[in-house]
Amino acid sequence: MQVYFAPLESITGYVFRNVYETYYGGIDRYFTPFITATDSRRLRNKEMRDILPDNNSVGCLIPQIMSNRAEEFLRVADQMAELGYDTVNLNLGCPARTVVSKGKGSGFLARTVALDRFLREIYEKCPLKISIKTRLGVDDPEEFLEIIDIYNQYPVEELIIHPRVQKDYYKNTPNLDMFAEAVKRCRMPLCYNGDICSVEDYERIHTRFPEVSRIMIGRGLLTHPGLALAIKGEPVTGDITRIGKYADAVCRAYCEAYDRGSRCFSR
Repeated sequence: MQVYFAPLESITGYVFRNVYETYYGGIDRYFTPFITATDSRRLRNKEMRDILPDNNSVGCLIPQIMSNRAEEFLRVADQMAELGYDTVNLNLGCPARTVVSKGKGSGFLARTVALDRFLREIYEKCPLKISIKTRLGVDDPEEFLEIIDIYNQYPVEELIIHPRVQKDYYKNTPNLDMFAEAVKRCRMPLCYNGDICSVEDYERIHTRFPEVSRIMIGRGLLTHPGLALAIKGEPVTGDITRIGKYADAVCRAYCEAYDRGSRCFSR
């Protein structure tokens, strides 16, 4: 089983990722909090610091891009290629109102014609592999049946599915029946994301979907830092002592980054 660390805005930046990897690890892929593609030809300083290879000591890092305009997405993807990345992730999952109101994140899923046109252009022109992180739709899980048909037209590197709709935010329960439809219909590799906070949660998903060999965890790894290791069957010994050292190291790393003038708390 491959375990991915979900991108959590303002939390899982490079300072946090590096410390987590040192004290726990067990993560096959980390994803950056989303980079907002805009008309500007330069990334914000905070975003550039987060994706610079020299700032990251984790094994595999995937930059995530937020955009609904192909030319902006492609411009950021070109910058990622110049930095040595070979894969980027498209954010079609963020449910925040400030994002959705701009037709981005999961808000883009309501505009299927525009989404199809956008995907056609980026998959034709992007020099990198593109994976997608998605929700089921905006209002109704049944929306995902049409969305699957769109995704299936393109060489999606992998599809990470959080089986909620935008209006759910993080409430209600993941719609596993619709995820089962995705398992049957999708042509690309799938990754499950949503409410895995314990080994028991993981085992329920793995038992129902044994053919899915990738999971993404976010909040569960914040509350249970050793969860990825536990899922992989590795004993997490001396956990109270380890958590204390880990928490101290996170605090120390942020203080050191701030002292270096990185301004990692500002935009």
